[in-house]
Amino acid sequence: MYQRDYILRLIAMLGDLIAGILGLIKKGELDQAREKLDKLYYEMLREDAAYFRELPEDKLTETLLHQHNYTNGHLEILAELFNTEAELRIAGGDKNGSKEFSGKALALFEFIDREYKTYSPERIDKMDKIRQRLKTED
Repeated sequence: MYQRDYILRLIAMLGDLIAGILGLIKKGELDQAREKLDKLYYEMLREDAAYFRELPEDKLTETLLHQHNYTNGHLEILAELFNTEAELRIAGGDKNGSKEFSGKALALFEFIDREYKTYSPERIDKMDKIRQRLKTED
């Protein structure tokens, strides 16, 4: 129970930090947004951003749950980071990168949605927005 509460507090804190990064992206301060995002990967998940970026979409949950003992809460944090990464890639004109990270974020959010078995309107909304982004990038 303690670990779950801790993860939930991390997720709440993450929302504020991501809002700051999205603000930097809107202002066009992409280098600063990238630095903050890279730092956030490590602070939240204790692994370098490059590690997560290299994981193939079809191996995400298996690798992280079984080899690293991550929880669904960790996966939710990573989904949020991937979603932010996709936004950053769009702003930088990298449609392929945005598509890749949108796909990874959606895969994690869908997995979490199935596993948590709890209704989250915020999660549903995020998944819908990601699906829309993926449609427009095709």
